Amino acid sequence: MTTRREFLSRVASAGGYRATYLTMQALGLVAPAVAEPVRLERGNAHGTKVVILGAGVAGLSAAYELTRAGYDCTVLEARERVGGRNFTVRRGSAIEMTDGSRQVSAFDPGLYWNAGPARLPSHHQAVLGYCRELGVPLEVEVNSSRGARLLNPAANDGKPIELRQAINDTRGAISELLGKAINAGALDEELNTHDKERMLAFLRRYGDLTPDLKFRGSSRSGYRTLPGAAGDLEMKRDPVALSVLLDADMWGAVLFEESFDFQATMFQPVGGMDRLPEAFAKRLSNIIHLASEVTALRRQGDGVRVVYLDKRTRQQKTIEAAYCLVTIPLKVLAGIDADFAPAYKAAIGAIEYGDAIKIAWQARRFWETEDQIYGGISWVKGPTALVWYPSDRFFSDKGILLGGYLTRDDADAFASKPIAEQLTASRAAVDGLHPGRGQELEHGMVVTWSKMPYSLGITARFRADQESEYALLNTPDGPFYFAGEHLAHVGAWQEGAILSARHAIHLLDKHRRAQRA
Repeated sequence: MTTRREFLSRVASAGGYRATYLTMQALGLVAPAVAEPVRLERGNAHGTKVVILGAGVAGLSAAYELTRAGYDCTVLEARERVGGRNFTVRRGSAIEMTDGSRQVSAFDPGLYWNAGPARLPSHHQAVLGYCRELGVPLEVEVNSSRGARLLNPAANDGKPIELRQAINDTRGAISELLGKAINAGALDEELNTHDKERMLAFLRRYGDLTPDLKFRGSSRSGYRTLPGAAGDLEMKRDPVALSVLLDADMWGAVLFEESFDFQATMFQPVGGMDRLPEAFAKRLSNIIHLASEVTALRRQGDGVRVVYLDKRTRQQKTIEAAYCLVTIPLKVLAGIDADFAPAYKAAIGAIEYGDAIKIAWQARRFWETEDQIYGGISWVKGPTALVWYPSDRFFSDKGILLGGYLTRDDADAFASKPIAEQLTASRAAVDGLHPGRGQELEHGMVVTWSKMPYSLGITARFRADQESEYALLNTPDGPFYFAGEHLAHVGAWQEGAILSARHAIHLLDKHRRAQRA
């Protein structure tokens, strides 16, 4: 039997330090992250200068709170937009990657694609709190639909299985097997006679078994013919054999909605995820400098001097401040000439970043009109992994369909393929789930986050042996403070970026007050 310690070691080997931490949360070994309240000293404006590098949600939320606490902040952002990896693509938006490729969106007006983060868990109270405070309206993001499908081309004669049937037929088959085991006395040491009776009663209800503990199919799995008026009786589907479900081998997809971060209810900003950084920017418009690429970071006395290129005028500029909050992704930061202490510089350069690839299409909403799928995800055993249906503008004519979402090793392998080949694979996956509909897909776009300038990846991947680097970067290096999703245990979520920013600005504020005293 595998011990808990051995299991966590395997998780660490596969996913690194933060994956281990998240698994420990799921096992109840550590408490889940809670939104740390803002505890900055309030009062008259003292004008302490802070330069913030990066206008992602970490930098924006830090600037918002520091400004309210009397600091004189300047935000430098290399991109022509705020949001960082929070990137919503609309008609006319361009995706320019480091391989020289350039795509321009031809989506119909009003349609959008969240190329970065696309959903907000209900327990992410920091980001949801800012949506409430800044007036960003939210709607439900339908993360799981029982009408969505599973497709393994090598199983079930290459035909997809509805998620409702996969889930409920698996439950019925396992309940029948467990009932047989109980009646055969296989669990006599674990269950007394009274408990056996109660357990069998539970299995009949849980698995929708017959009185004699047989699974003959269930209305939970859907119907071949729906009930109607007069003499139109419903006809239940025949159950999918357990052997076929085992052949499909898609248990991660079946259990996806059970993961803590993906449990209902989830949310999304109405009109696109970038509504949140835009709301911050409206409050901070006079202090945000876009197209400002940092080229050097210097210590100057007890403070800092930041050198940056104004890409609009091609002029080199400098700014001085008492503190510098660095939210630039570590892989990008490693390439900037900086006066960091050797240990910090080594830690920054040692952290690798994971990739993610998303593929989007505009299409007639055939998944709704023909298949009654409203939101959720269909899963594909193949290079593109999934098809994700939109949760906005239900019943409208067209929508943006996510035709692939790859992470980790799958993304690394797929990233080397030409964009045209990636789009072809995505079209084929949609066709496998919805025969004949792949040809309706139009205006396909691909984002590969390892090739996105000023990001170079979707999230930091700390190895299991890099706890010391993680801990070090959560402390200041003189006047330099660090924040971002890479310095929180939440994973690649905006919540982690905000919580990390709060941690950093609390340290900064504490230092300022100590210096004043």
